[in-house]
Formats: sequence, structure tokens, C-alpha cells
Amino acid sequence: MWVVQVYGVPMVQVTITNKPVRELRAEGYVFFVSPDGGHHDPTSAEVALSRAVIPADVQVPTDIGALLKKTGWRAGSGTVGEVMGLRDGKPVYLFYVGLAAASVDKADRIEFYRCGIAKIVRLCERLKITQLALDLPDPVLLGVDECDCGKETVATIIMASYQFNQFITDPARHLPQEYELTLSVSEPLHEALQVGVEYGQRIGHAVNQARQWCDLPADTLTPVEFGKCIQSVVHGHDGLTCQLFNRKEIEALGMEGLAGVAKGSQHEPRFVVIEYASPHPNAPRIGLVGKGVTFDSGGLSIKPSACMDEMKDDMAGAAAVAATMQAIAHLKPHVNVVACMAIAENLPSGTAMKPGDILRHYNGVTSEVKNTDAEGRLIIADALAYIVDKYKLNALVDLATLTGACSHALGPFFAGIMTKNHGLQEQLLRAGRTSGDWLWPLPFHDNYKPAVASDVADVCNIGKSQYRAGAITAGFFLEHFVGDVPWAHLDIAGVSFNVPDKAYFRPGATGFGVRLLIELLMRWHHENGNTIEKRG
Repeated sequence: MWVVQVYGVPMVQVTITNKPVRELRAEGYVFFVSPDGGHHDPTSAEVALSRAVIPADVQVPTDIGALLKKTGWRAGSGTVGEVMGLRDGKPVYLFYVGLAAASVDKADRIEFYRCGIAKIVRLCERLKITQLALDLPDPVLLGVDECDCGKETVATIIMASYQFNQFITDPARHLPQEYELTLSVSEPLHEALQVGVEYGQRIGHAVNQARQWCDLPADTLTPVEFGKCIQSVVHGHDGLTCQLFNRKEIEALGMEGLAGVAKGSQHEPRFVVIEYASPHPNAPRIGLVGKGVTFDSGGLSIKPSACMDEMKDDMAGAAAVAATMQAIAHLKPHVNVVACMAIAENLPSGTAMKPGDILRHYNGVTSEVKNTDAEGRLIIADALAYIVDKYKLNALVDLATLTGACSHALGPFFAGIMTKNHGLQEQLLRAGRTSGDWLWPLPFHDNYKPAVASDVADVCNIGKSQYRAGAITAGFFLEHFVGDVPWAHLDIAGVSFNVPDKAYFRPGATGFGVRLLIELLMRWHHENGNTIEKRG
């Protein structure tokens, strides 16, 4: 049994057994049905709906298949069928999750499965049940192995169970807080499934940690408090070290971008560096950078009031990076990782940065500030320049809720990726498809480069209007700070908050990027080796 502690849901207990589901006692039983039938047994779909797999002491309708059909349920439709039975006069529920057809792309089959699992959690919340027995599907139907099946199952249940309820004083509004899950598989698969369960536990916990930080009000999670949170999370983990720089140290480093954005706030900025040391000799070193604006009013270029409350989520990139580092301390990938988080609050005041200011960044590059609401790139610039200067990196990835342009271009399901490195792009796209944090490439062509030219400094923090393409031109601003390191910029503005139609999310933060980065780092050694070729 594994006890999984998560934010908003104190306890999820997971037990693996070789007993068939019909011999288990639970409040709810979960069966998975493929429209193709089973890989080894073409009648498995019919068996899943039959009386033979249901506990003998549970009274259920005679023809479950016909009952489900009347409700519109069918395998492959993305719906979850619900049938109520009775045991000793008390309700017992049978849930039927339709899997995607084998002809569907593997990544979509897994996403179909995640959403089905999450819908079960939502049903449990409505029905107020907490004990579930799951007859896990043949992993072949999902295109994965037993380890990945366990990982996706447990990670999704933990993510779907997340609640941001610490400020809700009415206990009646708190959803069930304890779940007992029993996973039924044949005994030879237990070891692989156990590894997957533990893996999924780390992923789910890390995603929810990032979500909790993002959901906290800005007056609670100030830059100083966020820095403390990151320090406390990494403290005591073998292989992790943490440095935290205050305002004076940031200024001494020559980070005028980070210091300038923070000038309007009473709260000091912070710059945090976390290092993970792999126990494997000659391991490559990967750099991660996260934008951490704990609240973005736009500064003197103030935003419209509508939806400004969501700007507490403008530190989602830093939250994802910090939570990833916490997870890999347990998962121990075969790579060294350096993570830098630039943290500030962007507010208007008499001391705030002004349009027309010129800043000198860590690497000496100067930037003209034409819009104080284009602040994220200013703080990331310093972090990128620092990490490139201090470390020899095999690759570098930054994550930032950077532009509304990317959000409008790609909507809530894909983050934008910008890079000139084909190998790194393919690594990230593959990690996105596998993890569920999807990416879409934007054209990162030098035709856009003149957009950020400045008449009075080396570069301007917004692109010229005739080039439009605000997400791409922001990427070209950042390119001035990465040197020759293989680098990719991920604009996660549209995918980090209030994503619809994903059953494992609620309104609020999504923790986007955590699953992606963990997948990238864990698979790096196996898929990529130690080098990525530079593409011009």
C-alpha cells in the first residue's frame, strides 16, 4: 500500500492485488471497455459488461449493456457509464469507462484514458463514495506497458482530486478527502505496476504543488514568500541544493530586468537557483528557467480590470520548474539539472519602472522598455543570461506565461514552442505528447528578428506593430540572452489557468509543464544521449 499526500486531498491509499475485482469489497467498481474488444480476448468487452465480473453479493440489473445503451453510453465515446446496484440494502456503483479504439493515435488513447479516470473521480465526489476497485485494462489497449498504465492511473486520480479549498470555511463545501484505491492485476505484473504507481504519485503530487502555488492569492504568495516556499520544498532532498538571492544581491549581479520589474512593489524580488546532481558520471546538464511574476498588474502600462484576478497565475512557469525539481529528487533521472526562477511583482507606483526606461541585463545587453506589461521577458532575460554564463549546458528550456498572443493563437490546449534546434524541438514535442502537456511549434524564423530592434538600445521589449506575431517576437527578444546553447522557449500563457473540457482539471491552475519536464528529463538519457545538434 502507498499513501499519497496531496494538496487539497490529504490521503489517497493505493493497494495492488491479484484478486479479481469480483472478490473485492468496495463502494464503487471500475471497468474499462474497449470498442475493439481485448487484445488477447475479443469478447472482453462483453465480459466487462457481464454478471461474471461483478461481486456475487451485489444485486444489479439483469442486462447492464442494454441499460447503458439507453443512457447513450458506448465504448469509444468518451463517456462513463454508471449503474447502481445494492449490497445489504446500500448503494454500490458500477462504472464503465469507454476506451478509445486501437486505430486512435497512442497519445490520444492515453488522454482518453486520463479523462475517463478523472470522470470517475467526479462521479465519486457527487455520490460521496471513497472506496474504489479498479479492474485495470490490458496496457496493450492503451499502447503502453504496465508501468506506464500504473503511472497514468495514479497521477490522474491525484490530479483530478486536487481542491483549492483552504480559504473555504464551510466544511460542507469540501469534497471527499480520502480515497482508497485497489488496483486488480495478475501477480506477474505487480512489480512493474508498483514502479508505475510510485512514479505517478510523484508526478501527481508535483503537479498539484504547482497548482496550489498558482492558486494562492497574491497577497499570500508574495515574491519573498514564494522564495521561502521553494526553499522549504527542496530542503532535505538528497542531490538538491538551493541558492536564494535577495534584492541587493540581484542588483549586485547586474540583473536590472528583474530589479526593474520589482521597483513598483513593496515586496522584494527573489532569484532562486536549484541544482540536481545526478549520481551518474558524465551525465549531461539541462537548464530550466521559469517566469515567476506573483502578480502582474501591467505596471504603469496597466492591464484592463477584466480578468486581472487571474494574474496571480503569472508565476506558473516558475511554479512548474520548482515542482519538477522536487519530483526529480525522488525519480533521479540520468541528467544533471539546473533550475533558475526569477520572481517579482509588477505593480504601478511612484517608484515603478516607466515606459522609455533602458535596462542593462546580466550579460550587458540593454533593453528599451516601451511597455511595462511586457515584463516577463525582462526577468527571464536575466535568468537566461545567468544560467548560460554560470553553467555548461547541453540544452536549455524556459517556461513562461508570456503573451496573450500565444493564448489567442493556440487556445487552452497547446503551449507554443519556439526554437531553432530541431533535435530539442522533437524531444519536447514527444515529451508533450506522452505526458499530456501538449506543445505546438510556432515559426521561429529570422524574418521576425527585426521586430525587436531598438533605436536607443540593443533590443526593445515589444515588437514593432507591423510584424504582429507577439509570441514569436517575444521569443526573439529572449534569443539575445542564450548565446549558442540549444534553447527552446515555451509560452504557456493559454494553458496554465482555467482550461476547459479536461476532467482532471478544475477552474484555476493546471500545473502545466510539470508532466512535460519530468517526461523530458526522465527520457533524456534513453532517447537523446548526451548531445543535441545545433541547427541554425
